[in-house]
Amino acid sequence: MHAIVVDGNQLSWERVPDPEPPAVGEVTINIACAGVNRADLMQKAGQYPPPPGASDILGLEASGVIAAVGEGVTHLRPGDAVCALLEGGGYAEQVKVDARQVLPLPRGLDLRRGAALMEAFATAWLNLFMEGRLAAGERALIHAGASGVGTTAIQLCRVFRHPCFVTVGSEEKLTLCQRLGADTGVNRHDGSFVEAVKAWGGADLILDPVGASYLADNQRVLNTDGRLVLIGVMGGRKAELDMARMLIKRQRLIGSTLRTKTPAEKGRILAALAEHVWPLLESGEIEPLIDRVYPIAEVGAAHQRMADNASSGKLLLEVGSFS
Repeated sequence: MHAIVVDGNQLSWERVPDPEPPAVGEVTINIACAGVNRADLMQKAGQYPPPPGASDILGLEASGVIAAVGEGVTHLRPGDAVCALLEGGGYAEQVKVDARQVLPLPRGLDLRRGAALMEAFATAWLNLFMEGRLAAGERALIHAGASGVGTTAIQLCRVFRHPCFVTVGSEEKLTLCQRLGADTGVNRHDGSFVEAVKAWGGADLILDPVGASYLADNQRVLNTDGRLVLIGVMGGRKAELDMARMLIKRQRLIGSTLRTKTPAEKGRILAALAEHVWPLLESGEIEPLIDRVYPIAEVGAAHQRMADNASSGKLLLEVGSFS
């Protein structure tokens, strides 16, 4: 098969060994389309190595068609159109993955839109409702609201009736987020979000991919018993924590990553998506937001668009057949 090979800053489409046949509980997928995630850029830069035993090929999600199933797999068959959550291997013609990390496409969605589902929806669901434990009527602050995870989290907050405030990088992105269901928000280039969030009522949960540079302001707007769920460190790794504020307001800081969870843990997240989110996708109440779709040979342009923070929603790579 062919896959994207990383050589320094160069990304090239080259022949690599085919995956081994699926073992017990595994499936092989012929990939149609792969999602681009910031973790791919970090891995390319040597800052986010794959877990032990995982493919070193980039790509944490993909859509495609089941090519083969291993012993014990009963809910998937060759020919099924699916989307998959991966530890790696999405930028390739084929990938082998634990069947618990694979779901049939929601009815009515094609393979392109299916490739935009797994990382964004699994991350948003995990951190809003499983780690963050959003309760009825609680309020969420979503940083990087126009990202793939952000646009997904906004829609989930809307349909499950959680008021939502966003921070974004442009007025155009703010308009988009409000169209998707955000109450209001701020352009980060206009200054701190603190006073605007306080006037809005503060946040019971913050979904934050930024990290250090936002920590102090996040603490200032987090309500009593609030939860700060950290999902990235784009703004740095180290910052000063106001422990007195944390104690007095009973704030909780939760670190969360999806990639290193076990197949069983990922299977539980996907089971929740199938129960609670797939019906909403099938009815059209929510949708994956796609920014651009690039041919796999133009992966460098897709990575640059993400690095420039120019995208709104998911960036995708066309890999194989959509028939």
